[in-house]
Formats: sequence, C-alpha cells, structure tokens
Amino acid sequence: MSTIQDVAKLAGVSVATVSRVLNNSNLVSQDTKKLVEEAIKKLDYQPNLLGRNLRRSETKMILVLLPNISNPFYSKVVKGIEKVAHNNGYNVMLCNTDSDAKRERMYLDLLKNHLTDGVIFMAPKIEKAELAEIGKNYPVVQCCEYKEGTGVPYVSIDNFSASYMAVKHLIDIGHRRIAFLGCESKFNSAMQRKNGYIKALEDHEINFDDSIVLYGDYTFNSGFSVGHKLMALKNRPTALFAISDFMAIGVIKAIKEKGLKIPDDFAVMGFDNISFTSMYDPMVSTISQPRYDMGRAAMELILKQLQGVQCNYEELLLEHELIIRESTVK
Repeated sequence: MSTIQDVAKLAGVSVATVSRVLNNSNLVSQDTKKLVEEAIKKLDYQPNLLGRNLRRSETKMILVLLPNISNPFYSKVVKGIEKVAHNNGYNVMLCNTDSDAKRERMYLDLLKNHLTDGVIFMAPKIEKAELAEIGKNYPVVQCCEYKEGTGVPYVSIDNFSASYMAVKHLIDIGHRRIAFLGCESKFNSAMQRKNGYIKALEDHEINFDDSIVLYGDYTFNSGFSVGHKLMALKNRPTALFAISDFMAIGVIKAIKEKGLKIPDDFAVMGFDNISFTSMYDPMVSTISQPRYDMGRAAMELILKQLQGVQCNYEELLLEHELIIRESTVK
C-alpha cells in the first residue's frame, strides 16, 4: 500500500506539498499540483480521510435520524439531503430511531463525540429542552416533523392550511359528512392537520361530529381497520380525510371489500403523495409535500451552520399542492 511519502518521492516534492494538494491549498502551483496528482494516480494512493478530517476537527459526515426507515415517505427527503451533501463533500449516515428518545440519545453521542458534524432530525422525540440544548452546541436542523420554540430551525409545510385545502376539496364536491382519520401522536403535523379539518368544517357551517373522528398509527393496517368501522356505522359518512396516504389506502381497501364504489359511494383523501398513490386503483387524491426540496433545504441549513452563518429564523415552510385523483373525483 502506497504512502504519502511514496507520492512525495515520485513527484519530487516534500510531504507537506502533497498534503497541500490533497487539501486543495492555493499555495501550490498548477505544475506542481499536476505532478502530485499524476503520482497519486500512478501509485493508486488512498489518503487517510478519517485522520485528515479529525485533524481538522471535522468528519464530513451528517447524521440523519429517521423514525421509521421503511417508510417510503422519507426516501425523497433523503435524496434531497444527499444531493446537497455530496455536492459539498459530505456523506450522510442514516439511523433508524423507531421514534424512541433513548435511541435518539444513543445516536446523538456520535455528534457529541465529534464523529459527525451535524444532525438532521426527521421527527425528534427527545424533549424540547434537550433539543434546544443540543441546538445551542451543535449544527442541528429539524425536517418534516418538528418541535416549536426550541430555537432549532425546521423545514416543513403549513400542515394546517394543507389539511384545510384537502377538506375544502371534499366539501366543494358536495360532501357534508366527512370523517377524519388521524393519529394520537404528539407530532405537530397530526395536531395541525386535525385543526385544519375542524376549521374547514366550521367555515362551511358543518357541525363537527366526534363520532367520525378516528385514529390509526400511520399504517395500512390501521386504515383498513378504521375503514371497516366506518362501514359499520348507521349514519355512515360519505367521505374521509386521512392524514397519511398509507391509512387512506387501507380505508379504500376496506371499502372495496364491502362492494362499495369509490368515489361514487365514498370519497377518500390522503396526505403526503407517496408513490403508491398514483399506482393504486383507484389513484388516491392527496396533498403533495415537496419532499426532495425539504431535504435539500435542511442540508443547506446544516451547511450554513457549519460555515458559522447564524440562522435568523426558526421556520422554513415550503409550498404544498392539492393533487386530485380518482378517489374523490371521476
């Protein structure tokens, strides 16, 4: 295995000069740089990046904490993060937390021990005070889900207005009895989407009925179960707004098993615009989040912090879009 000394000898320069070339220093002439690069290529020299980065007090690694790595919602977000990271010489480490605060703390030890340069939370479970403290000492960004009032910047959408838009669509096409399928979680998005649903009903003089407000856990199976419960009601609703596409698809499956037609007998609106929504039969109406752009923006915020740029705002809300498909309109 070739060493930096071998490269220096072949190029006819000092070890310090080779080091400057590897570190993209402007103190080396183009002719000398070319000699060193040719020697590196000929010897197939692989620099010790870990050692070099530790000497610089950086790792060129960004930690991304995911609550559920199997959820396809996060795939485009991660692609956005990786695109900006790789364009700026950084790598990304994905860690699955299972929405467990203890596991989050375990991974955060990597940050505290300087084995990563920063962290992007997709859905932080640690308490606000703890998150705020980490944000004071390290580059930290929240993406998608977030906790307010921590001083840690976040990238997301306006979940309240997105939910309002989704329910208004159902009202505009004639529905007055609209069920809601949410999640009993402490996520900001779940609460905001429910509040948007309630406000849309209120603004259109539709009475809120707690009996058709149901809860799942963001999974297909929970949506399937709720779908059967809805179909068993005497005063059955004619439409449903689910705060996740997976649950919406589960509801549709249950309704189809009952022999009902969508959207003729029952309309379903989802949220997130995961890839399955345009492949399912019927294709699912939903709210589209700019997931790739959210990932890009989160990584750009981390880079600014690493460069010492102070964020003068806490929130960055990107635009959402209403996607109308076959599950609500023929």
